[in-house]
Amino acid sequence: MAEDDTDAPEAAVKAPNDSLFEAPPMGEQERMVEAILFASADPVTVRDLAGRMPHGCDPAEALVHLRKRYEGRGVRVVRVGDAWAIRTAPDLGFLMQKETVEVKKLSRAAIETLAIIAYHQPVTRAEIEEIRGVSVSRGTIDQLLEMEWIRFGRRKMTPGRPVTFVVTQEFLDHFGLESARDLPGLKELRAAGLLDNRPPPGAILSATEDGEDDDDGDQSELFED
Repeated sequence: MAEDDTDAPEAAVKAPNDSLFEAPPMGEQERMVEAILFASADPVTVRDLAGRMPHGCDPAEALVHLRKRYEGRGVRVVRVGDAWAIRTAPDLGFLMQKETVEVKKLSRAAIETLAIIAYHQPVTRAEIEEIRGVSVSRGTIDQLLEMEWIRFGRRKMTPGRPVTFVVTQEFLDHFGLESARDLPGLKELRAAGLLDNRPPPGAILSATEDGEDDDDGDQSELFED
């Protein structure tokens, strides 16, 4: 099956070819990439792969071969943002259920704030509050930052130079997304039962506080583990 350009490793990131030593055979380079990805808990970029491998290696080409070799297997070589990782095949995820870690549910305020950042990034705190219709407490932002699901983006070129927020590679990896463009649309969310016809948050919450500690049972399941 032909590889899509958007899924191909960055061809521009290659190790130099002017080495005094001959590069290992491609089969050996493929094994090196496999070993690095297998041992790494976090996704690894092509540049990082090139930095760990001998001079003259081409990790981008090795990744192409490795992805093909893992097609149809229990694990896959997948792209996460601008990096690569070995992950369980989606249809076998149920086998890992006993080994997953149960985490405390996010508050409704945190879920809504995270959703706004994911769909509107880069976005300022003032813009988040304008969309939600209520103020966003510092605790909500701090919680998402501590989880490493959001990070600070570039400052906006407006008066005051407010900082913006964007989702992180950890967020994409957790939800199995290549980029934020892969987030489901409203139609898909409603079809999956992840959105209901509730009034906007500003119509039911106080305009002075977002009630982030109100962790009731009918909150959206969209951003839970």
